[in-house]
This record gives sequence, structure tokens and C-alpha cells, in this order.
Amino acid sequence: MNRRQLLQLTLAALASTSYHQSFANQLQAGSTTGKRLVLVELAGANDGMNTLVPYSNNYYRSLRPTIALPRPQTIALTDDYALHNALQPLMRLWDRGQMAWIHGLGYPNPNRSHFKSIALWETGGDGNKQRRSGWLTHDIEHKLKRRVNDAHGISFAEDMNLFSSDGGRWLSMTSPEQFDTVRSTASANITVANESIAMVAQRITELEQSLHGISSKLEETGGTTAIPGGEFGYQLQQVVRLIRAGLDTPVYRVRLDGFDTHEYQLYRHSGLLSQLANGLNGFQKALESDGEWRNTLVVTYSEFGRRVWENKSQGTDHGTAAPHFVIGGNINGGLYGNAPPLDALKPGQDPDFTTDYRALYGEILNSWFDIKKNSFSEYHHSALDNIIQQRS
Repeated sequence: MNRRQLLQLTLAALASTSYHQSFANQLQAGSTTGKRLVLVELAGANDGMNTLVPYSNNYYRSLRPTIALPRPQTIALTDDYALHNALQPLMRLWDRGQMAWIHGLGYPNPNRSHFKSIALWETGGDGNKQRRSGWLTHDIEHKLKRRVNDAHGISFAEDMNLFSSDGGRWLSMTSPEQFDTVRSTASANITVANESIAMVAQRITELEQSLHGISSKLEETGGTTAIPGGEFGYQLQQVVRLIRAGLDTPVYRVRLDGFDTHEYQLYRHSGLLSQLANGLNGFQKALESDGEWRNTLVVTYSEFGRRVWENKSQGTDHGTAAPHFVIGGNINGGLYGNAPPLDALKPGQDPDFTTDYRALYGEILNSWFDIKKNSFSEYHHSALDNIIQQRS
């Protein structure tokens, strides 16, 4: 079968009236949106040690003689830890108990390849291999205790590794305006006997119906106020727009690029963290004004951390474990887990991870989405038990 024949048969299968109408009815069956997760990729590998700063640790300053942050450039959280002062806009969330930091997130046998390590983080693999699907796709599709009326997930980054799935409605876009070009291709009463083609047609039909449902909702929603933070802020602005349109979508994903700071890190890192903080600050304020902040959980992730030792270019090279933060209206704020020790490192070494990142995935699925028996239940870590408040 050549390419043109396959396309013709697939388009014909799309027009199967019985399936088409069934899925349309499903989309119209409910409009109540539930809890949502917003995943923030810090692409390039964020330097966690100059983000959540162990400023009372003498080893931190001895290992980083030129790029360790002086105290005036930090904001104290506890006697031992501080934030980079570029994160000042997020301090009000810390003060409200709506920001939690998890120390030492990583995985066994760490891989320092950008491509391979981000694939592991986004599929929930270990240091040896990645999984075939995104870390949350199967559980969201099959174990969520409610029907999802629109897309299961929407990404504002081009690649779809995080959303890899053999089912479900997982979309990638640069702007909601892309929905304006969606047009129906259906005609009546054409069916296809070939099971493989029918399965492809079924997937396309689901996506088509989802796109039409989203497009219709967007037509009734106006624009949104700009959110600071450059391109990153623009992505968050689009997420707000989709939420205000009433989309029932459990997962969103945005990306802030540029964290591969091998050179002149102090200046570059400060600007990136400023974009991150200003963007998320504007995002939180918009959702709180809409009454949606308590329904939203925001989690950062990155392919790995940076080395503890600074390099000769006043930067840092690819490392292993790193801290990440979670913010939301239902967060029990604070510091979680144990920070990797710095006092026994040999030159060139990195600290071992102290919390398997898959334990955080399991906690998100368990406590946020109420999926008790999820793909990462076996990685349970008691240190994360109370990070998400058990509220409806």
C-alpha cells in the first residue's frame, strides 16, 4: 500500500459515523474540570546548588571559589539554605507555605547526555533504559477517576517524549491559535474493515474531535493579560487562556531553555531564574484571581543537575542530582528529603542522589490525582508523604 492509498483509507475511516458520533457525545457529557499538573522543564540542566543554596556550608564555597553566591545575593529560607535572589518573586509563596523543595532528586547510574537523561526523566526510566511511554500517560488515561473531556495533556514544547503513548489525546502546540485552522474532514457512512487502518483512524478521530472541542471553547474566551518572563511567560499565558476557556486537561507542559551554563554562569543563571520566577509569579496571580490556584500543581524538572565543582570558564558542567520545587495552593511548604553531602567528594565527583525522582512521580499520581496503585508506587519515599495536602 502506497502513502496516498493509506491516506485515502485513513480519511475514509475517519468518516465512520457510529464512532464519530459516539466520541462527540462523550465530549459533551460533562464540562467540570478537575485538578491539573503543570510541568516546567528547565531545559539544559539547571544548577540546583546555585538555586537552592547551601550558604552555610563551607564546602560549597571552597568547591566554587568564583561562582558561589555571596549572602547578599541570596534570600534566607532556613539557617542553612537560601534561594538565589532572582527568585524573589516566588518568596511570597514560600511565606504562605505554598512552595516545597525536594533535595537530591536523581536516579541510579546517572547519564550525563542531555538527550538520554531527559528521556529517562520524561518516561520514568532508570540509568540503564527509558520506558516506552511518558511517565504519567498510562495512569492518566486508564486510572484517573473521572472522564477527561478534552485533551489528556497539552505541551508548549515541540517534542512529545513526555507524552509518548499508544492511546489518549496528547497534543503539542506553539499557540492556541493553531486550533483556529482545524476543520472537519468527516463524511457519512464509510467504514474500513482493515483493523490496523481502523485503529489509526480511531486515534485520528479522537484527536480531531478533541481539537474541535477545544477550538469551540476558545472561540468563547477572550485574550489574557500578558505574563512576564519572555517566551516562557508567553507559554504560561497560553495555559491560563486554555484554563479560562474551561478545558478539561489534566496535564500541561512548558519549557524554559538555556540552563546549560558551561560558561559565565553567574550572569546567565540569574537571568534565567528571573524569567522563571516572574513567569510563575504572574501565572499564580492569574490563576488565584480565577479561583483555580488550589486546583493547580506546578513541578519543575530537568535532565540532571550541574557538577558541584566549578570549571575553568566560571561555569559548571553536567552533573547528577539536583533539588526541584513544587508550588500550588494545596502544598505543605518546606524542605523535603536530605541534601547530598559535600564533605566527602573527590575531585570531579558528584554527590549521589538522595531521593529517587520516581518517588515524586508516584506521590503526584497518588496524592494529587488520587491514583493509589500507579506506575511508581514501588518507589514510595516517606519523606514526601505530606508534601501535597489531602484536600478535595
